Amino acid sequence: MVVKIENLVKRYGDLIAVDHFNLAIEEGEIFGLLGPNGSGKSTTINCLLSLLEYDKGTIEIFGEEMKPTSYHLKKNIGIIMQNVAVFEELTVYENIDYFCGLYIKNKQERKQLVEEAIAFVGLQDFRKFYPKKLSGGLLRRLNIACGIAHKPKLIILDEPTVAVDPQSRNKILEGIQELNRQGATIIYTTHYMEEVEQICTRIAIMDKGKNLALGTTDELKAMIDLGETISLEVLEITDDVMDAIRTLPHVIQVSYEKHLLKVKFSKGKHNLLRLLDLMRDKEVAFGNVHSELPTLNDVFLEITGKQLRD
Repeated sequence: MVVKIENLVKRYGDLIAVDHFNLAIEEGEIFGLLGPNGSGKSTTINCLLSLLEYDKGTIEIFGEEMKPTSYHLKKNIGIIMQNVAVFEELTVYENIDYFCGLYIKNKQERKQLVEEAIAFVGLQDFRKFYPKKLSGGLLRRLNIACGIAHKPKLIILDEPTVAVDPQSRNKILEGIQELNRQGATIIYTTHYMEEVEQICTRIAIMDKGKNLALGTTDELKAMIDLGETISLEVLEITDDVMDAIRTLPHVIQVSYEKHLLKVKFSKGKHNLLRLLDLMRDKEVAFGNVHSELPTLNDVFLEITGKQLRD
């Protein structure tokens, strides 16, 4: 077990930021931690790193209790936070060398690790650049290199792809998967659901300091009522037809906006056939038809009642 959190409680006066939170992360996972703003994610991570004192509970890393002085544990952890944390007066190489030097004192070993980190994030052509000369995507890559150069066994990434271009985002996601293949366990937080579906082996959804749901993407989707959403292009539709659609089996919600009819169904068979039969019986002309299974965003919205991205 790489991370084990039991009954964690953290209060700020009358505010309970983390409320009897439990979590277990196995070695080799890419674990997604999701939650709306103010859900307790950052507080949980800070408690996990022993940067915050907490009121109740236990935290173990690599099978040992995590304490502020557990430096032998901390040297095996890499942290890449949302806000880029590098030195503007140092070059790309010097930044990575500095952060790696916090863990690796041997100069020859550190030099090799720095070179490997530069190659890993694809910054070979920018090694002598200062951060202010880098694009947003390259700056994110530098931030990651600074956090992983010492080869940590546990890596925590907090929204590492915010405000980067698609090419850099793909490069970062591919890099995270490669780190995992090399043996690192990953804790990943993001507001981009498609990233979580792409790379995470398991996911926890938290809100108001509590763990609301835990499982793989498929397991989480199986927890909600929504079975599929069917969309039809319809030039015009009457209230009578809308009411008739609502009476169909398994219908959860019906909406019509900008000539697009959307019908959400709970789990059940033949939803599409029943809907199309009704449209023909009512002589409603329609164009393209699209059926979509639940997304992780649907899961998040149903479980928390909130959109992940505000």
